Amino acid sequence: MPKMKTKKSVAKKVKITKNKKVLRRSTGQNHYNSKEGGDVTRSKKKDQRLFKGDEKNVIKALPYQINK
Repeated sequence: MPKMKTKKSVAKKVKITKNKKVLRRSTGQNHYNSKEGGDVTRSKKKDQRLFKGDEKNVIKALPYQINK
């Protein structure tokens, strides 16, 4: 049986933590940020967790990161 290939497009967009949580970048960071308050700006800098249903699909697409 051949090796499972990693979906590189998914690997570049997410990070898997030690406890197998999948993190993604917050949306809405590209422009029009000067109008927003400090709380919104700080919350955009934090990574957000994917929904649990989506996490299962992402972990399937990234077989190499599960064993690390």
